[in-house]
Amino acid sequence: MNSLRLNILASYASQIYLVVISIAILPLYMKYMGAEAYGLVGFFAMLQGLFNLLDFGLTPTISRQTAQYNAGVETALGFRQLFRSLSLIFSIIALVGGGLLFYFDGYIATHWLKLESLNIVDVLFCLQVMAICVALRWMTGLYRGVVSGFEKIVWLSGVNVAIATLRFPSVLLYMYFFGFNIKSFFIFQLIVAILEFFILAIYTFLLLPKLKKREVIGWSLQPVKSLLSFALTIAFTSAVWVLLTQLDKFILSGILPLSEYGYFTLAVLVAGGILQISAPISSAIMPRMARLHGELNFEGVRQIYLGSTQFIVVVVVTAGIVLAALAKPVLYVWTGDVLLAERAAPILQLYSLGNAVLALSAFPYYLQYAKGSLKYHFIGNLVSVALLVPAIIWAARTYGAIGAGWVWFLVQLIYLVIWVSYVHMKIEPGINIKWYRAFIPSVISVLITVLLLSHIIIFSEQRFVAFLQIGSISLICLAVSAFSSDTVRSFIKSKFLKSRV
Repeated sequence: MNSLRLNILASYASQIYLVVISIAILPLYMKYMGAEAYGLVGFFAMLQGLFNLLDFGLTPTISRQTAQYNAGVETALGFRQLFRSLSLIFSIIALVGGGLLFYFDGYIATHWLKLESLNIVDVLFCLQVMAICVALRWMTGLYRGVVSGFEKIVWLSGVNVAIATLRFPSVLLYMYFFGFNIKSFFIFQLIVAILEFFILAIYTFLLLPKLKKREVIGWSLQPVKSLLSFALTIAFTSAVWVLLTQLDKFILSGILPLSEYGYFTLAVLVAGGILQISAPISSAIMPRMARLHGELNFEGVRQIYLGSTQFIVVVVVTAGIVLAALAKPVLYVWTGDVLLAERAAPILQLYSLGNAVLALSAFPYYLQYAKGSLKYHFIGNLVSVALLVPAIIWAARTYGAIGAGWVWFLVQLIYLVIWVSYVHMKIEPGINIKWYRAFIPSVISVLITVLLLSHIIIFSEQRFVAFLQIGSISLICLAVSAFSSDTVRSFIKSKFLKSRV
């Protein structure tokens, strides 16, 4: 359990750093490159998300099988055969996907993107670099899955911090010497993508189990076939996830002028920090829950499931609620632009709340993942995508970003209330009420606290003072949420009693 806590803490430390550094640096991108150039950067981020449609459930599969190997369920030879098969599949997808992006760069530049002042030649060059970067980062997904499955989360967190430092603030130093333009930005991103690829690839091969002399890995895809049902179910889940999180961005990238799309991307990226903060908990608990289930330690699975839910609520959901309530002052403090804050605040509110709800709704997936059966997750996502895709397309085209935001929030809320309860009753009878009780007190307490404080406090026009006000409210809400949690109260009580003894 101590190693799990260390993994979660390391993941959160690196993820919080990544979120803070990526968000804090954006006003500087806007200042030195301009809104239109940043719109192209936002398009790049959206492309990376869409590329995950090609995952086919392979990354979670290798992570789970790595955890199964650690639990003694999988042999060294079987694991190495699976890794080679998936490496071959990943390489083919990277070449085909990256090649298609490279081939259609002209169409994207001239027909899809609404360029205003950017040079078409520079945009074409950047799109070609994007294709290479996306393919390389796609390959690192396989290696991250292996490293995560071996529970080398502390090492992975350190690499994530180093790469994020290069990708976000260091690019400004590079552009200082080579020019603050979009070409310099993407050249440096390519350098970082190549470095990241080789670091993760080398470490992954060092982690792979050694084989006996007579054991031969071969080049067959047969090892994948036994996992095909599980992988394809995750593939559908991954495709739905990509559609849910990237469809609105994709549609709006072809509707809005690139400069306006840059402002929209800026607001959504801030809200996306909510999901990024929730990511480490899943990367830490999913391999552990899979291993415990493989060891038939079902009570251990339940304890981690309920405990991590409260942890997510205290950290992630609280952050989402506070960000939604203080959207306008947060944007003003961040950018110093009053007009931008007024225009982007409604978008930030809706996406922050929707992402906070999504962080909770994802938990039944973790439980099904550990059990190795994603039937109900498949059905739930099938219904969600059938409703959400046409709704987002209509809302985005009719009402723009606000319409897409409302659809996103409402669908996530309905899913949490109705479908999550149904799944719990089917796969883990008796846990549903306990699960809701784990987070409802914290959510209600934080909502009341932040609404009262935001109405009482008059935010200063001085950005530093407003920053201190926002920080104070955030800390108060975090404390309220923590002390509303049974797990946190029990932890503090045990530590207090231990110190008294």
